[in-house]
Amino acid sequence: MLVAVGDLVEDVIVWSDAPTRHATDNACVIRRSRGGSAANVAVFASALMPARFIGCVGEDPAAEVLTGELAGHGVDVRVQRRGRTGTVVVLIDPGGERTMYPDRAAAADLAEVPGAWLESAAVLHAPSYCFAAEPAAASVLGLIGQAGQAGIPVSLDASSTGMIEAYGLARYLDLVDSVRPSVFFANAHEAQLLDMTRPQFAKTMTVVKNGAGSTIVTPPGGAPRAVPVAEAAPARDSTGAGDAFAAGFLAARAHGADPVEAARSGHDLARSVLFSPGANSLLDS
Repeated sequence: MLVAVGDLVEDVIVWSDAPTRHATDNACVIRRSRGGSAANVAVFASALMPARFIGCVGEDPAAEVLTGELAGHGVDVRVQRRGRTGTVVVLIDPGGERTMYPDRAAAADLAEVPGAWLESAAVLHAPSYCFAAEPAAASVLGLIGQAGQAGIPVSLDASSTGMIEAYGLARYLDLVDSVRPSVFFANAHEAQLLDMTRPQFAKTMTVVKNGAGSTIVTPPGGAPRAVPVAEAAPARDSTGAGDAFAAGFLAARAHGADPVEAARSGHDLARSVLFSPGANSLLDS
């Protein structure tokens, strides 16, 4: 079973076809969908293997909708409830670039997680967003410690250059060193910021995504392997594609695929998300 710990929030996605005009109205299309990197990974993985989501949501109708949507995909949902459910506003400009305004709310309030919630786990996946605020940061580190004691491998996603910079680069590298993930996902910008040749990554399989460019997979002590991405038409909105890639990669590895095969599986799943409009939409679930 793939277990993902982290955020389950509502994404409010704002599509604009023109540059923003400040201090006045801007025509747009607004779509609401399930958000949260960990929740996305659990949903995408659920089509390939049993999956569980662990997190904290509010005591409100939004939480009922979001947890029900996850359960409808076959995800085993284990959540704590307090406060209000988080929201992320995602602004997508005419070129497809995303600017995000996260209000994690209850997602940042995850308290100590019972070890029983790791039952049957083949891998524990944690986005770095988990460490942006307390008490969730300490709770997730505690869960990672329990996974280590149980011999469950951990995968970590860099998540965001903004998050890493706010956390502090040196502090984040210390975090990676303490977690010792078996797999570390990053995009090209995150990898450049972190410098994946540092000793903190020496015992980790690093997977660096670069949009339509090749994904670079580097096993511990091994040579980098470039895995090309199949050509496809440009996507207007790439929201969730990185999470789908992680789900496809981890599920393939759990089924015995080598790293290159796993990267190809990640590409295939990410492509299916990019070209399935409304795949995460709460209105279509």
